[in-house]
Amino acid sequence: MTPNKEDFIKAIHELGGQDTVVTNKELVRSLSISAASVTEMNNRLLKEELITHLPYQGVQLTEKGLLIANQLIRKHRIWEVFLAEKLGYDWNEVHADADLLEHASSDFLIERLNIFLGEPTFDPHGGVIPNKDGTIPEIHSTPLIECQTGDRFKIKEVDDQEDFLEYLLYKKVKLGKEYTISDIEPYDGPFTLEALNGERTLIGHKAAFKILVELLN
Repeated sequence: MTPNKEDFIKAIHELGGQDTVVTNKELVRSLSISAASVTEMNNRLLKEELITHLPYQGVQLTEKGLLIANQLIRKHRIWEVFLAEKLGYDWNEVHADADLLEHASSDFLIERLNIFLGEPTFDPHGGVIPNKDGTIPEIHSTPLIECQTGDRFKIKEVDDQEDFLEYLLYKKVKLGKEYTISDIEPYDGPFTLEALNGERTLIGHKAAFKILVELLN
């Protein structure tokens, strides 16, 4: 499978195509390609039974397409672990190079790399790494936006957009770090998070949608 096809399948997955219909307009915006290119690729993937098409609505991944998407995500996230743990990349630096490496990696190489890394279950952003067979372990977490004042929690996963990761680095927010919500300002105001050492951090209302936590109380 070509890198272009792989990127296209991943884009459908990232836009929710395992559960909902993804429109051509969304794919044009996500991949920065023309509408004609989207239509052409959709036709190719339809012939390979990787997607289904709903007239005048959009496309959705088939089980076969979802399996391929999850296997690509597995490659990508294993490479992210390697770059972060072995080469010292910050979590906002791993995505671009992992994106390149996933396309050039055989299944054999990925499984050797997985064993070398101790068979990790999460990437540097807390995203779960799909199993070798393309299935995804069930993980329970809560969006920070749903938490209340007084809740104590541990950071489990964050959105992997580069600018958001830089924002969290600036705020010194890390995976596994424990906090208590000491205050939530009304009218979509910020969350005040208090760490175990008493250090306080303000997290914007919009940012709270992009952070998943494990409640501890």
